[in-house]
Amino acid sequence: MFDKLESIESRYLELEKELSDPATIANQREYQRLAKEHADLMPCVQTFRKHRELAARLEENRELLSDADPDIRELAQEDSSQIQTELDELEDELKRLLTPKDPNDDKDVILEIRAGTGGDEAALFAADLFRMYTKYAELMSWKVDVLSSHPTGIGGFKEVIFSLSGNRAYSRLKFESGVHRVQRVPTTESQGRIHTSAVTVAVFPEAEEVEVEIEPNDLRVDVFRSSGPGGQSVNTTDSAVRITHAPTGLVVICQDEKSQHKNKAKALKVLRARLLDRKQQEQRDKTAEDRKSQVGTGDRSERVRTYNFPQNRVTEHRINLTLYKLEHVLEGEINSIIDPLTTHFEAESIMQSNHA
Repeated sequence: MFDKLESIESRYLELEKELSDPATIANQREYQRLAKEHADLMPCVQTFRKHRELAARLEENRELLSDADPDIRELAQEDSSQIQTELDELEDELKRLLTPKDPNDDKDVILEIRAGTGGDEAALFAADLFRMYTKYAELMSWKVDVLSSHPTGIGGFKEVIFSLSGNRAYSRLKFESGVHRVQRVPTTESQGRIHTSAVTVAVFPEAEEVEVEIEPNDLRVDVFRSSGPGGQSVNTTDSAVRITHAPTGLVVICQDEKSQHKNKAKALKVLRARLLDRKQQEQRDKTAEDRKSQVGTGDRSERVRTYNFPQNRVTEHRINLTLYKLEHVLEGEINSIIDPLTTHFEAESIMQSNHA
């Protein structure tokens, strides 16, 4: 680990020289690229330097532990214990900093919420989850843009696809993929029995055009009139767009906008995100020794969370976390779930890096 840290520090010093070079300063694109690399390395280098200073102090104290004066020996012993504790903490921090970063963490996200088993009740809960994530986006000062939706007549969604744009959106939401289960008494239930329904959530990093090349000849674009509940003029023009990607068979439908052009742009955005996700999943499958080593890849068939209304309880099954504040969670206060989830998967990732 320390050999790697030495090489990172050397690169950091090289970058400092390059950033002060007039030729680099004159080339703004290159300057920004190098400045970003320098900023990315800074936390690691600063932590390493602090560790090195403390290690030197600990070495000096070792000489004082054999001093003739018992008071000096006692002080040196106390100081050494404190330094060792700090060194252990810094080593843990360095391991975390050296863990490979997810290149998608800084990206915006596309969320797809689909009603699963449970009929109308599942569609209503899909709407509840959509509201929960949009409330969370408000708390995080992110922008929400609905890309496609298939509402039901009773206020639910068969499917809703939307993007969230803001600071490190993907890093916060990437572990939300999976089956979200709800347990509650439906409004239509006269006997007061609790029903269990399921909704699937899929989270994709938003893909740049340069990351996913789509050949125009690979696309079949169909236009038709929007269907389902809608406002004025929704059903009067052929504004809805269906894009089929021939090589993969992926189909995206967007009909929320009145403009055919806008619906096509949104459909392409969703298609690019799905293609990038598929490409990255194939890469993970190739490099992973087995499914267990794929930490936090968001298996969408996995039951990840249960929302129990009668007990005001939310259970995050992957980390055995139970919270009795369902009403707060549904108002978008989900950092109390996201933070421990992120810590858990980061720890798993560090362990895998150490065993690699």
